[in-house]
Amino acid sequence: MRKIHVIGIGAGDPDQLTLQAVKALRSTDVFFILDKGEVKSDLVQLRRDILDAHIPEGTYRLVEARDPERNRSAGGAAYSPAVGDWRSARAGIYERLIAEELGEDESGAFLVWGDPALYDSTLGILDEVLGRGAVTFEYDVVPGISSVSALVARHRTGLNRVARPVQITTGRRLAEGFPEDVDDVVVMLDAHQVFRQYADEDIDIYWGAYIGTPDEILASGPLASTAPRIERLRAEARERKGWIMDTYLLRRHPRGQGG
Repeated sequence: MRKIHVIGIGAGDPDQLTLQAVKALRSTDVFFILDKGEVKSDLVQLRRDILDAHIPEGTYRLVEARDPERNRSAGGAAYSPAVGDWRSARAGIYERLIAEELGEDESGAFLVWGDPALYDSTLGILDEVLGRGAVTFEYDVVPGISSVSALVARHRTGLNRVARPVQITTGRRLAEGFPEDVDDVVVMLDAHQVFRQYADEDIDIYWGAYIGTPDEILASGPLASTAPRIERLRAEARERKGWIMDTYLLRRHPRGQGG
């Protein structure tokens, strides 16, 4: 039976891998990597750096395939179907890679940014591949340090406050309104800087881009005064690299308790 490891590799720093992750790397024969194109080629290089840091050269094979394009212009009711089509296209690629590149007695691995359980599609896609029935395999999951954990660690703060909940959401959902009964909100996948909607409220922001990599950028402070700086940093970074991955925590102060 083929074996697949789904390995959380942290936010980009090779030192963020757990001992369990390193053990899984060293038991892998074939690593599958989806290339997102020239603009994001440094994401592939970061994965190569992680492998170089933890396992001997020549002890594994690296197989790359081109990641399918997703319709990012789809919004509203068309958003979920567009994501579904993209995931199915990815499932077809995974199915082919496992069937053609992985021997019956070999182990393969997908290296997942952050933690495979948090805003990542790999587990669902592998389940779809198994459901098709064309190829069989077993798989396990190695948790990783998420960008959320790395963000608050770099800012030396916690995710929640005493006896209070924390919510993790997306920029798309934040645009619909600040979550009710929650004052600590982590926002991921925000391409439109939705935090600007709340600049007139008593909120602090803890923001980070390219967390865990040599390009890491951090900013924090009252949202009203920090938002313009984040916009500038974000624009400069996107212009320089051609892409950006960022995450932030919004911390709303109860009425009458300023930051």
